[in-house]
Amino acid sequence: MNELRKEDIPQEVFDLYDYYCHNKLDRRQFMEKLSLYAVGGVTVAALMGAMMPNYVDSITIKPGDSRLSSEYIMYDSPKGGGSIKGLLSIPSEGKGKFPGVVVVHENRGLNPYIEDVGRRAGVAGFISLAPDALTPLGGYPGNDDDGRTMQQKRTREEMLEDFIAAYEYLMKHPDCNGKVGVVGFCFGGWIANMMAVRLPELGAAVPFYGGQPTAEEAAKIKAPLMIQYAELDERVNAGWPAYEEVLKANGVEYQMHMYPGVNHGFHNNTTPRYDEAAATLAWDRTIAFFKEKLKG
Repeated sequence: MNELRKEDIPQEVFDLYDYYCHNKLDRRQFMEKLSLYAVGGVTVAALMGAMMPNYVDSITIKPGDSRLSSEYIMYDSPKGGGSIKGLLSIPSEGKGKFPGVVVVHENRGLNPYIEDVGRRAGVAGFISLAPDALTPLGGYPGNDDDGRTMQQKRTREEMLEDFIAAYEYLMKHPDCNGKVGVVGFCFGGWIANMMAVRLPELGAAVPFYGGQPTAEEAAKIKAPLMIQYAELDERVNAGWPAYEEVLKANGVEYQMHMYPGVNHGFHNNTTPRYDEAAATLAWDRTIAFFKEKLKG
């Protein structure tokens, strides 16, 4: 476990980590800037180690959980990467068909956190598919640094096609009730917004701290939205007023939740950005929203 507590880490370090995660700083620049905060016996290595994801101790729904059937599949994405790997999770309990949820990763591929989120959706009663947009490049490489570098080699428009294809896969799945929503985080939040733009029949979209569509794009949205933001995430939040203006003008059903005092990435329970109270509330709201909007 990390020795530094979340409370010991200055907000400026969280901001630097956000820049690093979004490729605005390379690893060398990140470490150089961290050195400014390596004081009082705290080393750069300690700060770096504290900010990096801890996947081993953070999984909430273990692979093989008896409440669901979870396996890797390949599905067709002819307009995107061709053939895409994804983690498909189907509830073991319950009668009839299940609503579907596409789970969209951050800007680093299908890492253990997102796989866990896919299983969480399965345990909650949804057939979920968590694709790996890095599949054409060999798949998630086992660490987030290399994953971010790899993902930069694909355009986000091409990757969007992969997640739209995942939606189509779930729509046709024999265990799906024909209602499919999407939840995405960071890059995946932008994808969730854009799937609402591209798919007027989408059952529901829940973008977590995702970049917003253009005004022209947002005008095409028909799906109900639940938009989740972090108060300290000034970079993403700056786009909200213009987005909301278009949603209001077009009568789109939406709700926005701003979680006070938390950082971008607060739902990701593998790094110190995680905020348990906000993450739990946001996820509970997400599941309730999907249960309301994706009924058969």
